[in-house]
Amino acid sequence: MTAHPSDSRPSPHNAAPRRARRAATPGPRSAAAAGAPGAGRKESDAGRAGKADAAGRTRPGPDFAREAHLLGLGRRFVAGIDEAGRGPLAGPVTAAAVILDPNDIPDGLDDSKALTAERREALFVKILATATVASACASAAEIDRFNIRGATLIAMRRALAALGAAPDHALVDGRDVPPGCPCEASAVIGGDAACLSIAAASIVAKVVRDRMMRRACLAFPGYGFSRHMGYATAAHLEAIALLGPSPLHRMSFSPMRQAVLPF
Repeated sequence: MTAHPSDSRPSPHNAAPRRARRAATPGPRSAAAAGAPGAGRKESDAGRAGKADAAGRTRPGPDFAREAHLLGLGRRFVAGIDEAGRGPLAGPVTAAAVILDPNDIPDGLDDSKALTAERREALFVKILATATVASACASAAEIDRFNIRGATLIAMRRALAALGAAPDHALVDGRDVPPGCPCEASAVIGGDAACLSIAAASIVAKVVRDRMMRRACLAFPGYGFSRHMGYATAAHLEAIALLGPSPLHRMSFSPMRQAVLPF
């Protein structure tokens, strides 16, 4: 992937650092407990609680085992990283990085896709109140330039760089670690449903992006961004056919790229 020389630096336009407390350094008790998966305070309860999927089946919830293991190895700050907005036809891809406080983990953290919008908003407030958090974006123009995978990794690197505390290790949702990552990092496939720090990041990224798209709806009325958040719904496709693409649309994506729409 070819990266723009400045793409690793958060900017006022592309990065939105979120104020929160620095994650507490584990004391002797919590550091000793960190050697066992799920050890610590409420993180074990949150990790073991079964989660119901869309079909009503119970599945394991995310836990703190990976973070606890790394803390037990002497890593002081462990960040989870995830993104929102890879699939839409319009808007940025947004990434978030979250360092949870091992002694104050909000109850109910889960993959953002498994939560209602109301539940995500409530957890977003709790995450910002208890964790070190940053978010960043890659624009539609950057998505067209670097492709969605490359732009996602750029946004992830920006979010990591915008954190108020320098992490010692990053747990990244998916198969890829952002190039130029400033710390140790490991990819966790399905991490948003398995790892509490990544689950928290997925919630932050989703809430931040949804709020951005609701604001975009005011700037570009007629597309219905506040309803579909840029995804390829029938109403969105009809709006593009009627109005043409906005500056927020990803021209490298179908249907724009395949010239299906008349503009």
